[in-house]
Amino acid sequence: MRENTTRSAVLPVAPSRGRLRPLGLDEVTVTGGFWARRRQTNATATLDHCHDWMERVGWTGNFRAAVEGRIQRDRRGREFADSDVYKLIEAMAWEAGSGSGFAAELDARIAALTDTIAPAQEPDGYLDTAFGRPGQQPRYSDLEWGHELYCHGHLIQAGVAQMRARGDGELAKIARRAADHVCTAFGPGGIERVCGHPEIETALVELARATGEQRYLDQAALFVERRGRHTLAEPEFGRAYYQDDMPVREAAVLRGHAVRALYLAAGAVDVAVETDDDALLAAVVRQWEAAVARRTYLTGGMGSHHRDESFGDDFVLPPDRAYSETCAAVASVMLNWRLLLATGEPRYADLAERTLFNVVATSPSEDGRTFFYANTLHRRRRGTAPAADAQSPRADSGLRAPWFAVSCCPTNVARTLALLPAYLATADDDGVQLHQYADAELATSLTGGRDVALTVRTDYPSGGSVAVRIDRSPERPWTLSLRVPAWATGAGARLVDPDGVSRAVTPGTVAVTRRFRPGDEIRLELPVAPRWIAPDPRIDAVRGTAAVQRGPLVYCAESVDLPPGHEVDSVRVNPSVQPQDGPDGTVVASGALVAASNARAAEPGRSGSPGDSADADATADADTHTPADADARWPYAALDEAAVPDAERADIVLVPYYSWANRGPSTMRVWLPTTRPPTAPPGR
Repeated sequence: MRENTTRSAVLPVAPSRGRLRPLGLDEVTVTGGFWARRRQTNATATLDHCHDWMERVGWTGNFRAAVEGRIQRDRRGREFADSDVYKLIEAMAWEAGSGSGFAAELDARIAALTDTIAPAQEPDGYLDTAFGRPGQQPRYSDLEWGHELYCHGHLIQAGVAQMRARGDGELAKIARRAADHVCTAFGPGGIERVCGHPEIETALVELARATGEQRYLDQAALFVERRGRHTLAEPEFGRAYYQDDMPVREAAVLRGHAVRALYLAAGAVDVAVETDDDALLAAVVRQWEAAVARRTYLTGGMGSHHRDESFGDDFVLPPDRAYSETCAAVASVMLNWRLLLATGEPRYADLAERTLFNVVATSPSEDGRTFFYANTLHRRRRGTAPAADAQSPRADSGLRAPWFAVSCCPTNVARTLALLPAYLATADDDGVQLHQYADAELATSLTGGRDVALTVRTDYPSGGSVAVRIDRSPERPWTLSLRVPAWATGAGARLVDPDGVSRAVTPGTVAVTRRFRPGDEIRLELPVAPRWIAPDPRIDAVRGTAAVQRGPLVYCAESVDLPPGHEVDSVRVNPSVQPQDGPDGTVVASGALVAASNARAAEPGRSGSPGDSADADATADADTHTPADADARWPYAALDEAAVPDAERADIVLVPYYSWANRGPSTMRVWLPTTRPPTAPPGR
């Protein structure tokens, strides 16, 4: 791998080597469009919302209780509640470091939270409010489920964020003391085990990058190598649940708890890059390839088991049982960004884009104050609005909830949106690469002090025009590269160079090398139009259905757009007729509506997993149960006697999946039964 000479100071991920050099929050500014609106909501609503809820439910108060000697009586929240306070601080630091107009206010909040946290740190650097004090379990007595190293990891990441975005403040010092403690406690001659929830690995590597301290990298590498050596007790789900079944280097696919697996993979990539370990990097790539090909939803979501929040077996991707946890999406983006930086391959940016638009953007409501924890692809029953003043006890997918008893997802969304500009672009010795498209301004310096500045203007993802204007350029030639997304297959994608010459381009990377002049413009035109997607026939749960994708956006049917008396299970679509753009970002598909009394009996793809039946019952609402007289007949018949359901032709209105459930309780479906088998090949 080539060495990176990092120029940005405000980088969430700063590898010392790799194919590409990331551009930081001080080099990229998102100025408008889809992501600017969501980042504004995050800064003005979500950060305050998360902070207020942590005060209300006592998670920040745990640190005060620890100092005042009343922690056994007064501690609130799960054993990992500390980590969400740290993720909130990390989000605040990245938002402040991105040139936000709220920087002074955020700095004050970070300082106040740091003043609350600091006194709870033990003299040896240990910091956790759930263990180690009178009346509590001893330190590291429950590495399987205690999350102590996981919490330390998020503390360290918050400290790195402050260090890079705001300077070496008190929180950064707390984080370093915690890291020193971890290295002493778990280093050579110490506890030869790992945490049940990976996270510490990537945190230690980033701290090593930020400080130049080798022992942090060595400890991260030690944790990666220990994983899979059976140092943890076997849980009811099996050791694969926390990736302790086999060494990272030997695993063939991402497996077990999805968030754990993805955090571990991200940490392993970090270690591989910093130690120049090509074999370790290849192992993670191998696992990524298998998981993307066989264990990933159309939305980019990962994890099909509710019971253990885990990956299912190959091609077990039931839409109505999709767990697709928001945190798994965040972790997937983290992993894909690291793989992109290491290899330069655009396929990682493709999956990051799909996941950002269809899972990360789906989780928060339009006002940024309620969230999905899990992201189903098929909601059979209308949900009940969660109480506005109470924690939601479960990860239901009926309606977004303001807070959860386990609220890892809201703070993960908050930090991802805060640092999102750092996912847009990279540089190398030859030039600049654009990976994600948004209205933005970029300024960086290439090798040899060659200053480059660009302005990007786009209507993406609603439209496919991406215009890049050169604002500053060196005299020598350099290369501007743009990703042509994997979804842009077939004719239609074109690049127009500064001379007005247009040429067809195909998915991958398109590059323009020349001596640019200020005012030059390069335009990428992508064929953003709705199209049918057919599933791989090995995905049993959606055989006989089709979905619609428009550009990077997955679409769904929602009951609020159907005539009265119909739910989404009444919908049938005709994939022989191409879907068309409708008003206000909708898509209109040709299809039919089955009479309500026949919809359930005629429905293909009923996919509930017997192993998850308890969860299915938990998410059903008693007052929406199908009336007995509407479903009283035996649901099976001889093939030659099967009734053809009554149906009336209808235009089916579809909306972007990220927008569903913003208009009240509804049913929703991504994969739609067809009036005839789809003939299109599986989409990518």
